[in-house]
Amino acid sequence: MPLAVYVLGLGIFAVTTSEFMVSGLMPALSAEFGVTISAVGYLISVYAAAMALGGPVLTVGLLRFPRKNTLLLLIGVFIAGQALGAVAASYEVMLVARVVTGVAASSVFGMSFAIAVDTVGPARAGRAASIVVGGLMIGTVLGLPAATFVGQEFGWRTSFWAVAGLALVVGLITLKVVPASPGAGDVGLREELTAFRSGRLWAAYATSTLIIGATFVAFSYFTPILTDVSGFESGAVPVLLAVYGVATVVGNVVVGRFADRHTMGVLAVGLVSLTVSLAIFGLFADVRAVAVVALVLVGLVGVTMNPAMAARVIRTSNGRPLVNTVHTSVITFGVVIGSWAGGLAISAGHGLRAPLWIGVALAVLGFLSIVPELLSGRDAATPTPAASDQQAVDTGGGEQ
Repeated sequence: MPLAVYVLGLGIFAVTTSEFMVSGLMPALSAEFGVTISAVGYLISVYAAAMALGGPVLTVGLLRFPRKNTLLLLIGVFIAGQALGAVAASYEVMLVARVVTGVAASSVFGMSFAIAVDTVGPARAGRAASIVVGGLMIGTVLGLPAATFVGQEFGWRTSFWAVAGLALVVGLITLKVVPASPGAGDVGLREELTAFRSGRLWAAYATSTLIIGATFVAFSYFTPILTDVSGFESGAVPVLLAVYGVATVVGNVVVGRFADRHTMGVLAVGLVSLTVSLAIFGLFADVRAVAVVALVLVGLVGVTMNPAMAARVIRTSNGRPLVNTVHTSVITFGVVIGSWAGGLAISAGHGLRAPLWIGVALAVLGFLSIVPELLSGRDAATPTPAASDQQAVDTGGGEQ
């Protein structure tokens, strides 16, 4: 993979760390602004909502500009929002900062995927996507604890400044390393909207929503399940979550290797595996050894299907920025649906295993959503080798 693809992944690492860092800084932010922990939690929700709703709107406004220039502008907006959060003197100012960074982050996702496809060609879109999405995985595994550590040792404002500094470094490297996208500035809104007429695109969106929903309905409640059902001490939970995080990174790398040539096959195997893993977890959550194995399996086959999900959407739409940004919104919507459904089931008195069984149901629906395309025999419209090879030559991309 060209160096530019790894730089794009580093950018995703920065925006992902920003999204989740608040969860590790909750006590400090609560004390600073004189608000409850739940109010601080809303800062995460506001960020996600800004990504889901504001990202596509911002992307529409920037369609006519060259993609590299647009990405640099978005990184600049993200840095401004992160810096505003670092100097926020009130909860209200912090809310504004989270909206700004959330909107910019969503568009950074969409534009990064589009540039990655421009750089390597559609035939290697899945592998490139696995590297870009790898920034999200590592942001969860490494970025969150790093931001929490910096906040605890040097203050939460330093943590915000550190992420802003990382984004600045990413912007400078992007300026030097990421190639320009010839002709990207000529793409208009009408051409982008044409892609949304495709039923296959909406089917891909539905699958992505269900996969992420199935994963996050379980992930959101792993901590109480592990302590209250599996019987682990609270001190063991961070270690188990770290193991889960490592599993997602490993799974992402493996899926990235197969996502290009076997996109639908990867999704089919992944959804069946996710269904079985969640069912085993639901049945044997009270058996510690089985619970750990199930936890690792969910990590290996849950969000790690992201490269295949991205490859399917990219090939359906030819890597259009707006389509990719909406895909980010769809994934965020899946997180919201999963968390909300799990909490609703627990509040209704169905117990802590209920989210796991909701995850099973969503995974089954996800598999059903890909059945028509599986039966059609098409594997996400994989480009012909000749065309993909020629594009790789034209863009200067080289295989490792």
